[in-house]
Amino acid sequence: MAKKPKSAFVCTECGADYPGWSGQCNQCGAWNTIKEVRLGSTAKPGREHAGYAGSRSEVRLLSDVNLAEAERISTGLTEFDRVLGGGIVTGSVVLIGGAPGAGKSTILLQAIAHIGERMSVLYVSGEESLQQIAERAHRLSLKTIGIKMLAETSVQQICQVLDDEKPQVVIIDSIQVMYTADSESAPGSVSQVRESASYLTQYAKRSGVSFFFVGHVTKDQSLAGPMTLSHIVDAQVVLSSTDDSRFRVLRADKNRFGSVGELGFFAMESSGLKEVKTPSAMFLSRAEKPSPGSVVTVLWEGTRPLLVEIQALVTESQYGNPRRLAVGLDQNRLAMLLAVLSRHGGIFTGNDEIYANVVGGIKVSETSTDLAILVGVVSSLKDRIIPYDTVFFGEIGLNGEIRPVANGHARLNEAAKHGFKRAVIPKSNKPKDSVQNLQIHAVSNIQEALAVLNDL
Repeated sequence: MAKKPKSAFVCTECGADYPGWSGQCNQCGAWNTIKEVRLGSTAKPGREHAGYAGSRSEVRLLSDVNLAEAERISTGLTEFDRVLGGGIVTGSVVLIGGAPGAGKSTILLQAIAHIGERMSVLYVSGEESLQQIAERAHRLSLKTIGIKMLAETSVQQICQVLDDEKPQVVIIDSIQVMYTADSESAPGSVSQVRESASYLTQYAKRSGVSFFFVGHVTKDQSLAGPMTLSHIVDAQVVLSSTDDSRFRVLRADKNRFGSVGELGFFAMESSGLKEVKTPSAMFLSRAEKPSPGSVVTVLWEGTRPLLVEIQALVTESQYGNPRRLAVGLDQNRLAMLLAVLSRHGGIFTGNDEIYANVVGGIKVSETSTDLAILVGVVSSLKDRIIPYDTVFFGEIGLNGEIRPVANGHARLNEAAKHGFKRAVIPKSNKPKDSVQNLQIHAVSNIQEALAVLNDL
């Protein structure tokens, strides 16, 4: 049967497929980004392909699947291992993104230097020269004897080298400059990134080699490339900086072998990224003089508690439409909490502008901060200072009730460890045994919480 060439029309911005050319992409709205991509030649299956004898996958019972825990490789960085779920899983593919200068290549070079002391590793560079990487490793005082280097951008050539060298961990820096000969589009295009990542992922699953892909980010700090790139990889982590340029936060957005939302904290020093063992202290560098609107709460990030400061500012509106602005918080939830405060707490803020901020640049997604946000608003509105040694957490319902949150006892222990003396928490989270040096005020609704606030 004669082979027939096949092509498709793909948007170079978002990767959407179309049966024919169009001026504008309906998915992302970009103009003149739909290009024709040749998919190669296909042939109608003949007799030699009809039977698939010996090539079909075996059907198995789910109960017969081996439940042996996947082997993990330590990176030498405890915070990095925590975000990955305990280390690198054999045959996994991890995509690490971040803004230029965040430290993606630095943290991977530190990790591969540690791994290279006991097993074969390979660093594939498609952007930097080998001399630049060697200079960075020398500046970081890393042991480079076991690190093998390769400057290549063709995934077919890379896999041939992998067959010869047989490394166990490979770094691809970066996936955006890789290309495959099966696609005729330019390197860096959506189709090339997708096909290159898919090719290397299939190699990883077949050979058991663990891969790290370095990914670029767009202007809004999201990973560049097609959305399918996130579906291809096993884990996706992002390295970002905080308001203090010295610190970096590593966050897991996707992880098939661990918890999502896990955070790792690092400090950028001249010798590389150093782990921050007590991240709560990093976010609690408060002013010497207390001020109204400043409240401390305890988050639960991944598998551990984290103390952060929430600031609120209430000021008289100069215009007819008061602003409500939240940084690091859900703005819609802030508006809902203010409505609950007005309805069940008797405190009206409809004529005031309200600003709420999470200090340190961290993003808060859980509801345990509800009580702290409202206490900060009341503190700023009444110009009342909250004692530095008091911590608040609890979820607030629409009826004004304060609902329990997960891991309440661990949050209290974290607060006590950092010297806090009082805690205002949901009544259902009150521990049976007392927490050392911590006075606990258990409240069940907003009225009780405001009464405790007046007594502080």
